[in-house]
Amino acid sequence: MPYLSIAAIAVGGGCGSVARFLVAREMGRLLGSFLPYGTLVVNVLGSLALGWLATVFLDRPEINVALRLGIAVGFLGAFTTFSTFSFESVQLLLNGAVWRAALNVAVNTVVCLSMCYLGIQLARLG
Repeated sequence: MPYLSIAAIAVGGGCGSVARFLVAREMGRLLGSFLPYGTLVVNVLGSLALGWLATVFLDRPEINVALRLGIAVGFLGAFTTFSTFSFESVQLLLNGAVWRAALNVAVNTVVCLSMCYLGIQLARLG
């Protein structure tokens, strides 16, 4: 892999992790802590963005490979938080909040898959 692609992934990852932190912090402040809303929001946004971007990138091979990798692998890879979602869901279970854990898993799964599909469809319109 060329050094430019590695650099693009690193820069994108740094930006994505900062964006994730800021979005998660603000969602917690706005919506409270009943569910880990920050993780839900970044997963929803990341699913929509990756569905849209992957479709756009597939249809436009002229887009620079380093740019593709920087956004899709770097930024979105750091922005979305499946490992955090998993940990938070298990913590809810371990704390005895079984129905909240199930709700968290169901909402993340249904909404994120739907947003990924919507992103693909939106990209195909343009």
